[in-house]
Amino acid sequence: MALVASTAGCAGSEAAADAAAECVPVPRGELVPADGVLVGANVDWGDQTLAEYSAALGHRPAVAVSFTDLPMTAQDLQDVAGAVDQVRADGGVLLLTLEPSGGLATVTDAVAADLAERLDGWNRAGVPVVVRFAHEMNGSWYAWAQQPAAYVAAFRRVATAVHATAPGSATMWAPNYGGGYPFTGGPHQAPAGSPDAAALDTDGDGTVTALDDPYAPYWPGTDAVDWVGMSLYHWGDTAPWGENEVPEAGKLVAQLTGEYAGLGGDDRAVPDFHGVYGVGYGKPVAIPETAALYVPGGGGADELAVKQGWWRQVLSPELHRALPQLAMVNWFEWDKHEAEVDAEVDWRALGEPALRSAVTADLPGWARWADDLPHCTP
Repeated sequence: MALVASTAGCAGSEAAADAAAECVPVPRGELVPADGVLVGANVDWGDQTLAEYSAALGHRPAVAVSFTDLPMTAQDLQDVAGAVDQVRADGGVLLLTLEPSGGLATVTDAVAADLAERLDGWNRAGVPVVVRFAHEMNGSWYAWAQQPAAYVAAFRRVATAVHATAPGSATMWAPNYGGGYPFTGGPHQAPAGSPDAAALDTDGDGTVTALDDPYAPYWPGTDAVDWVGMSLYHWGDTAPWGENEVPEAGKLVAQLTGEYAGLGGDDRAVPDFHGVYGVGYGKPVAIPETAALYVPGGGGADELAVKQGWWRQVLSPELHRALPQLAMVNWFEWDKHEAEVDAEVDWRALGEPALRSAVTADLPGWARWADDLPHCTP
């Protein structure tokens, strides 16, 4: 999901972040929990501090999600430094989503090297970082979308720099869920007849369709990827999206395993993401963002029924058994206008006291919080 950075609650001092006492970073491989799943949040940094979110939940999240452009401007750097300061104080991991909005060609060797040096500084200041570079690259809505060769080259460029320079940072590869692929009509759809379209035509029938693999052409290689991730949202049951509807039972696991066939359509042509990239490649699997759509005043099912119907899938006591490679889930804690449905959507799980009570009662035993993470040593 695209976000516009807000500096109100997140702006900090880059100098302060850099000046924090140095420590020996936690090696990237140790960020994966030995058992259980890291539970985190994508907070609206302009509306709520991480400490306020932690107080509302009663736990300090293991992961906090932030977005920034790459290359980073001076303002971007200030915003990320603010996030780093808050994550350091709260004790978790920063999931930093990098968006090359100017196109993949802007991600040069120099940009990647500068990024890696900054990551190492943040790591040594006590903040582990998972770098989610150019997410949803298989969609058709971002400037870096549906350019498999250029994308793979840029991802590997970033990964090489991160792995060489920032041992306390890890990389995450995170395509969009393949239901609806190839997302025809978007502004960055690969043009028919182009080399990109040819590379995406995995079944060789001359056309990019839902029968082509929505993930494999964008795979950067197992050496470049530390985590794999896929954000999953409940936008409603059927198109057009935007109605307040209780999620179907089993929807989340079915989508992650290529078995979904329900009210939203038959997506069984979509590969088993968890099986191929988690089990097959031995990578920890993340759900970097997740939530259930609720439109206030929109009628339909009530807010608790909609959201609890989804978080009971996300936080199911049995989820880790169904998805043994799952190692991270982050709730999208925003109330914002969504262009896709032209309405305000309240995605939050902690927005009302009744919701807070219900979600905290449903937290599973496998949840791992900031207190459960290894921390850097002086």
